[in-house]
Amino acid sequence: MANKKKSKGLGDTVAKVTKATGIDKVVKAIAGDDCGCDERKELLNKWFPYKKVECLTDNDYEYLGNLFEQKKSTISISEQRDLMGIYLRVFNEKLQDTSCASCWRDYVNNLKQVYLETQKDKIASIEVTLEVDKEIE
Repeated sequence: MANKKKSKGLGDTVAKVTKATGIDKVVKAIAGDDCGCDERKELLNKWFPYKKVECLTDNDYEYLGNLFEQKKSTISISEQRDLMGIYLRVFNEKLQDTSCASCWRDYVNNLKQVYLETQKDKIASIEVTLEVDKEIE
């Protein structure tokens, strides 16, 4: 039976591929049951996790929209704290307080990517609603 468990990271994916191709049985036949595969899988999962991105709340979406409209080159301490909270909720990753400009650029770009995806979804939803309203008339 196929393994339907969702992969947490690269290690799980490699394990699924080696099982599907029979490589895992060959390795265990040569190296024994303690071939290091489980440790390698956990290490790869830790190093290369698959992140689940949560949707923006309406408040987060509005906050980021206002922030991005300003096209600022710097962000205040209070904005950093707000962004850290949004980032934690969306990416399930706690950011450290930092004054590193390139770090913040990357964090803000990650949030902007989620914001733009949310914006596309909202526009598509409005278009579908308009089409349904036309059909009803």
